[in-house]
This record gives sequence, C-alpha cells and structure tokens, in this order.
Amino acid sequence: MKVSFHGHSIVKVEAGGKTILFDPFITGNSQTDLKVEEESPDVIILTHGHGDHIGDTEALAKKKNALVIANNEIARYLGWKGLNTHPLHIGGSYQFDFGRVKLTQVFHGSAVEDDDKKEMIYLGMPTGVLLMAEGKTIYHAGDTGLFSDMKLIGERHPIDIAFLPIGDNFTMGPEDAAVAAKFLQAKTVVPIHYNTFPLIQQDPQKFIDLLDGQNGKIMKAGDAIEL
Repeated sequence: MKVSFHGHSIVKVEAGGKTILFDPFITGNSQTDLKVEEESPDVIILTHGHGDHIGDTEALAKKKNALVIANNEIARYLGWKGLNTHPLHIGGSYQFDFGRVKLTQVFHGSAVEDDDKKEMIYLGMPTGVLLMAEGKTIYHAGDTGLFSDMKLIGERHPIDIAFLPIGDNFTMGPEDAAVAAKFLQAKTVVPIHYNTFPLIQQDPQKFIDLLDGQNGKIMKAGDAIEL
C-alpha cells in the first residue's frame, strides 16, 4: 500500500487496485503539488463539507464516475449534482472492494458556502475516517479539536498511520495534536492542515518535538510512505 501526502488535508492511498483521494482541495491550495487535470481517482473520501476539503471533488469525480464516500448529507448533496456517492455516518462502516471505510466523530463544522445567496448550506456532522485495507489501518482525523474518545479509536482500531491537523485556530494546534497522538497510539503520525492560509501558520517540527516517543513524520507535498 502506498500512502502519499499532497498539502493541506489531501492524502492519496493506492490500495486494492484503486486510487483513493481524501479531501481533494487542489484549486486554490498553496501547499499542494497536484493538478486537477492530472488526477483521476477511483474513489474520493470526504471528511466534511467545507470548501477546503470538498474542493475539486465534483470535477475529479466526473472524470470516470469515481465513487464519493461521505456522510449522508454530503453524499445526498453531491448525488443531486450527478455524482456517484455512497452515504455513511458516524460509527458506521462498509466493506468496499478496496477495503473497509468507517467514519468517526470529530468536533468541527460542516457546510458549503453559496456566495451568490450569501448563505451556508449545512452538510451534516463532520467526521474522521478509518480506512482499513491490505491489513493496514489509516486514520484521517479531518478537522477537529482534541477529544478523549480518540483513546477508544486507537484501542479499537490499531492504527498504522494517523494524519492529524495542527494548524490551530480552526482545529487542534500542535500541543493538543500531540495529546491526540498519545491517545491514538498510531505507529506513525503525520501533521496536516497547516500553512495553507495565514491563520493556520505553524512549524510542524514543534508538533514532532512534542510527541512522546512516537514516530512523527513531516511529509512534504508529494512525499510517500509504503505500508
């Protein structure tokens, strides 16, 4: 299994003969190495409805009818736009041909902005994602603050690699993310969701230095790990 990071919250996984893209915010992402015209995922997994996570989902999914996996509200919203979707919700999981996907709770928001009408369209509860494939478990925390049930997530699902936001302001900062890493006890922990915008400027090394004996890894856009 190949797992790569592509700036902000974009994670790409190649498993089960599929290319799986998490939160494909490419257009307008100052940190990514990806280009929409060069990407053609088989599966897109979304953590929540904010624009810096849904991103280019519609354009990417329409290339070859990619399956979009998200909470029920996002799945229905994107289904109305003609996308091929599979709805899940917090605590629920489903076995796909490439692996099992389970949504976990987080503490954040989830909505898409309609700039013309100056309104927000609510898109259900935000989530984290557990992807279990080829005998490995990946945890993408999405956007969240620290919460103690991360201990249960780690105990119930031994995690090979966890992607945790550290940007502060909208999510955990480095200090709380280090506590989250301790709760989760993942074999490898990667910081995400930082330096894309002025409000979330962070030094990822600060997060790595706070880890308690865990394998923290700063991944630049395009870096990959073989699990």
